[in-house]
Amino acid sequence: MTALPEDQPPVISEDDRDTAVQRLQQAYTEGHISHEDLDERLHQVLTAETHSELVSALASLPEEKAGTTSTIAAAGGRIKRRGAWRVPRTLKVASAFGRVHLDLSRAVIEHPVVDIELQLGSGRAKITVPRDAIVDLDALRTGWKDTLYKPRRRSSPGGPRILISGSMGFGRLKIRHARR
Repeated sequence: MTALPEDQPPVISEDDRDTAVQRLQQAYTEGHISHEDLDERLHQVLTAETHSELVSALASLPEEKAGTTSTIAAAGGRIKRRGAWRVPRTLKVASAFGRVHLDLSRAVIEHPVVDIELQLGSGRAKITVPRDAIVDLDALRTGWKDTLYKPRRRSSPGGPRILISGSMGFGRLKIRHARR
């Protein structure tokens, strides 16, 4: 019987790889790296097996733009976003008592992956995602009630990936795909 290697580096997730590719494309678009440098670094990212190889491919790039993380917080009352609002890469939503409604169906989503971190006490939350979005709830902890979500049977490629994490106390989270 062979022992499992304990010093194995953790496997690179697709999200890590996607984020690295996005940073390289942004750096190229903004003129920070040449076309040849982009090709070399993309190859390095797509063939990387360890996180250190990803880090080395992103070395010397400018820091990510400010504004990729936003926080919406309220002690009580409602938190509501709908219409054509700009969704940051990471959105933190905190509410002790009250309702949360995030409608992403007409929102401007510039990132292939959007992290929504919920910190909710009591009250319910509703999130409407784009029709072609892929929703991942694995990192969400619920206390009192289960999350209501029915994944789409067929989703077209190219939609954003919505990662929902955090914790919910005594409320319920309902997620639905936009109809149009």
